[in-house]
Amino acid sequence: MRFASAVILTCSLASTSAFVPTQNSWGFAQRSLFSAVETEVAETSVDQVEAVDAASSGSALNGAEIKARLEAQLEKLSEKDSKSLKLSKEDIKVAYEDDHIIVVDKPAGVLCVSGKNGAPNLADAVCESFGCEMGRSDMMVVHRLGMDTSGLVVFAKTMEAVRGMNSVFRTRKIERKYEALVCGHVEKDEGLINLPLMRDYEFPPFMRISTDEHQKAIVDLDAAEVGKKLLEAPKESLTKYEVVSREEFQGSQVTRVSLTSISGRTHQLNVHFAAFGHPIVGDTTYGINGNAAPNGGLSDAEIESLVGNGSRADASLQQAIADAAQGKSCV
Repeated sequence: MRFASAVILTCSLASTSAFVPTQNSWGFAQRSLFSAVETEVAETSVDQVEAVDAASSGSALNGAEIKARLEAQLEKLSEKDSKSLKLSKEDIKVAYEDDHIIVVDKPAGVLCVSGKNGAPNLADAVCESFGCEMGRSDMMVVHRLGMDTSGLVVFAKTMEAVRGMNSVFRTRKIERKYEALVCGHVEKDEGLINLPLMRDYEFPPFMRISTDEHQKAIVDLDAAEVGKKLLEAPKESLTKYEVVSREEFQGSQVTRVSLTSISGRTHQLNVHFAAFGHPIVGDTTYGINGNAAPNGGLSDAEIESLVGNGSRADASLQQAIADAAQGKSCV
């Protein structure tokens, strides 16, 4: 069987149970994969308060300070990764399998791939249970979900599938759709959020909206000290949203939105909607009092000039929703 490269990946925050092969006009099997937005959950730290103080006073962090913050945060994430659950073959729920790919329903609390600490992970479990022609679990990985995210993950079983899947992801021939609850009532029924993203030098390794001021702040940093990723050029990021319904969650206003990640950047939807003033319900990283920069890293002045959304959810509403969600994403 030849691997069909026409694949559609549809990510849904509302449902992770559907996987429906269909036939397109060329006879290729189109596979709709429903999964969830990746979020990294971490505790609020003293570093966050210090970074806010530094930003508000206009002072820039030096390379040593950024490196220290990055190492501290990575240590927290590594500790969390070590708690990843180990899956047996009986634990793995296969949604679809053919000669070239296998799609499994990843439960929350399991890493997609192993980190430096060699923690249990989904890729190793799938490789050990079902095998692949490459003989290595890392060669099967073509995309991933965060540890706390449940949803469908596709793994390649052949090199032909690896090349084909990498190609459709790289050329954006995959449509990424999500459905989520966000804080507050979004005023417009549909819209496009066009805000570039960059690595956050104040809250590494997370993301933030890129501005000229923040780009100037990293000009003199040394890649050997802070890492190349932090100094990468800002990436164009586009998110299309459509309001599905305006609802209430535990007595607070929320909006159910259908999201299309046109550019597919890391944490794009989370950062965009935090900057838009409607953070995703239960987002403990980019939502209120999260570990990343508030409001997608934008100052009040930048919010007015770049976003200008008069229906932003205020802090009291965001806090009420966060208290009700208790750190669990309502997706």
